[in-house]
Amino acid sequence: MDTSVLGKRGVPWVLLACSVILNIVLLVARAPKSEPKPEAAAAKPAAAQASAPAPAAPAGPQIEWQQANLQVSGTFERTFTQLLGSSLGPQVSQTVARLFVWDVNMRTELSPNDAVDVIYRELGNNEIDVAAARLVAAKKGKTFRVYKWQAPGDKFASWWNEQGVEVPMQLKNTPIKDYQQVTSLVGDGRGHAGMDFKTPVGTEVVTPFAGKVLRANWNWKYNGNCVEVQYADGTLAKFLHMSENKVKEGDMLAAGQVVGLSGNTGHSTAPHLHYQLNQGEKVLDPVAYHGTTRRELDTAAKAQFKPVVDALDSQLAPKTAGL
Repeated sequence: MDTSVLGKRGVPWVLLACSVILNIVLLVARAPKSEPKPEAAAAKPAAAQASAPAPAAPAGPQIEWQQANLQVSGTFERTFTQLLGSSLGPQVSQTVARLFVWDVNMRTELSPNDAVDVIYRELGNNEIDVAAARLVAAKKGKTFRVYKWQAPGDKFASWWNEQGVEVPMQLKNTPIKDYQQVTSLVGDGRGHAGMDFKTPVGTEVVTPFAGKVLRANWNWKYNGNCVEVQYADGTLAKFLHMSENKVKEGDMLAAGQVVGLSGNTGHSTAPHLHYQLNQGEKVLDPVAYHGTTRRELDTAAKAQFKPVVDALDSQLAPKTAGL
């Protein structure tokens, strides 16, 4: 696994925005907390009521941040469902699991009474936003932490650990450069055959490797606008749910050539790119096929990031001794 460094890209408006966000975070973190009314405490589980600072100011009306502190009991999803209910619990657990799955096998490497702390908010349409989360994993002998922050020069916010290393890994020779989050992986326990990249409609999608277009727009009802490219080693790469195709059957493509624009077509519930690899009937894991890299913030960015980490840490539960 490689580690690359974010270059020093001075973008004044981004730095100004980060400064404003940081001031908001620190003001919220220092604000005194009022005691909840008994009626409000009864409406939701107590551990989910504490408000927390936002990593970025949301557009439109303010959306309340909540905090949940849990101990693992059974599966990860069951743990959150017991506290937050059958509707909200699975949504939050899946969102949090996506952040830790890069370092922890969420099915085999969790133990009873492992601690989970998360600051989250509901955005609507079954979408959950996470400002910060911490997982104490006894089997790993380590505490894992993630903090949402938009690095200078980045189009979207990402999640970073306390050292300023990006937690979600990125594919080498990625089919899509600008995306908000990987929302599904092969082997993440959901039986999904591809890797899903959450991204706005119209984002450029490229073929990571040279190849030939074998098919386009087959089974449109499910795949939407789609392209299948055969790489030199015989691997078939499928790009699904695009808003527009930029190539046609028979085209010979160079590595990095645009094949289409991301979308929300076919059997899709939100804008994203589904990237799938097959050798015959066998599904390949893009993470293993491509290899991965992790970015690290440069010195200047780390200096901006640290106060955000400190403010969010002050809102999470105390760290567990010895981990």
